[in-house]
Amino acid sequence: MKNSKVFSTTALVWLPLAAVTTILTLLIYAVVQQNYRMNANDPQIQLAEDAAATLARGQDAQALVAGTPVDIASSLAPFMVVYNKDGQPIASSGLLRGSMPTPPSGVLTFAAAHSEDRVTWEPNGRGGVRVAAIVTAVNAGKGGYVLAGRSLKEVEKRVDDLGGMTFAAWVAAMVVSLMFVFAFAYLKRNE
Repeated sequence: MKNSKVFSTTALVWLPLAAVTTILTLLIYAVVQQNYRMNANDPQIQLAEDAAATLARGQDAQALVAGTPVDIASSLAPFMVVYNKDGQPIASSGLLRGSMPTPPSGVLTFAAAHSEDRVTWEPNGRGGVRVAAIVTAVNAGKGGYVLAGRSLKEVEKRVDDLGGMTFAAWVAAMVVSLMFVFAFAYLKRNE
């Protein structure tokens, strides 16, 4: 009879504690994961906005992307793609398997309506390459769009590591809290 009281007291105290611990653990994971993902956009925001302003002043698109092209599939370097007003790529500092990547049509449409779109994107629908991309509409000059992107490979590794660390911390918190609550209930029973 006394053991059943220990177990019921343990369950009564530990289950709400376990629920709160789980919610807080998920919240911590979500906040850090979103921070990682949003920070992945930082260089691209500046690149896309500056390039769009330069194009609006009449600069040649090819001059913006001069230099050795970035292989999007293997490099972590930021890249830019300039699209004409019809959404066709006209200049790029990034290539995927030898061709200029084209985002899904809705991305350019959204950017046209809202001046900008921020997306996670798999260029050309090819698995294994994921990009944090900012698309900015060019509303002057010849018009068009600028996409600035970079690989999410390192960010995704960090998110995976975060998931493992968060899960391990959650398991440890569950076990330790259960042990303390059980010990408290057991000692209370013997008073």
